[in-house]
Amino acid sequence: MNENTMSAFPARFLWGASTAPHQIEGNNINSDWWARESLMPGMEPSGDALDSYHRYREDMELLADAGCTAYRFGIEWARIEPRPGQISRAELAHYRRMIDTALELGLEPVITLQHFTSPRWFAEEGGWLGEKAVARFASFVTTATQILDGVQWVATMNEPNMQAMMVMLQEAMRSGQLAEWQSPTVDGEAQRERIAANLPVPEPRFGHRMVELHHAVRDIVRERTGAKVGWTIANGALTATPGNEEKLAEVRYAYEDLYLEGSHGDDWIGVQSYSSQQVDANGLVPHPERPDNTQTGAAYRPDALGMAVRHTWEVTGLPILVTENGIATSDDDRRIAYTTDALRGLSAAMADGADVRGYLHWSLLDNYEWGHWEPTFGLAAVNRETFERKAKPSLAWLGSVARTNGAAVTESLS
Repeated sequence: MNENTMSAFPARFLWGASTAPHQIEGNNINSDWWARESLMPGMEPSGDALDSYHRYREDMELLADAGCTAYRFGIEWARIEPRPGQISRAELAHYRRMIDTALELGLEPVITLQHFTSPRWFAEEGGWLGEKAVARFASFVTTATQILDGVQWVATMNEPNMQAMMVMLQEAMRSGQLAEWQSPTVDGEAQRERIAANLPVPEPRFGHRMVELHHAVRDIVRERTGAKVGWTIANGALTATPGNEEKLAEVRYAYEDLYLEGSHGDDWIGVQSYSSQQVDANGLVPHPERPDNTQTGAAYRPDALGMAVRHTWEVTGLPILVTENGIATSDDDRRIAYTTDALRGLSAAMADGADVRGYLHWSLLDNYEWGHWEPTFGLAAVNRETFERKAKPSLAWLGSVARTNGAAVTESLS
């Protein structure tokens, strides 16, 4: 690949990082996840998390001072509506202050309305499969639009395909088929102090409900704000083993394409890519055990991002935001190397026609990975006793990429 490849990044391309409220805020006590943490064997508690509920300005300043231009963060439904129909004006004001802070610091806010967590009462009503789910979610989204002035990018929900999978896992726990919690990012049985990632494919019946929910609220956002609306999909960058192309199509539809097709009519689509997996005659092939696997057990595959973007562009034809891409590692040099190669693949996909508007790294901070604290994805480390933030070299590196709109990566490859 030649040095000019990085010129594919257009002017006003967004560079930044992403977070999720439950993973960083702390004490999200009215949420279904908070309740689940005390019930599921093998799940570590989130507790105070990173206290970002109070330290959000400090977090945003890390990004802005480095030279980044965008920050994706979520608003927490369980805080805003702790009981059915009871809206906290104070919490709405809190999240509005976060939006204002991002804008003040020159960060484009990319807002996720629902990132894996929901109010506990909503889960007790039946969650996404409940009779009232569509009306409940539409009501919340209508309420949330009150604070979205000046926001240009809104995702209705994060990774509906992974949420469908989590509903399956919860049902397996209740039926006794699963003895220990498996998170959406760190899964399987511990082996040699690592956890091998091997998630089940969500059944389409759950996926169709998630598409229904998304369609029920996207026009609410459009009609009540000036934002572009979409949702973010976990992209598997799946490939077929020899002779198993038909099985690949079957698995990829259930895992990913059902949701990509559900984005038709949206303004944009979020790509979230970390690794790649094969499909054989039996379905998904577990990640092979290799020394370079990440802390989650996933294969080291920076090329997955370009693969995911190409496939998403082929299926949807929509403008793309890379809303998550990163690596769980304690070696920050490896994080920079991974991201450099991922951006090379992204640039090549853009040069071939994919309309990509921004790159948001996962994650800004080492955070709570849905039941586990071990995996470290962050551009900054956090002392969980004092909450002191310490930027890693990768944050300054990404800032240099942002300030030069990709030229810093080009130079690192020359």
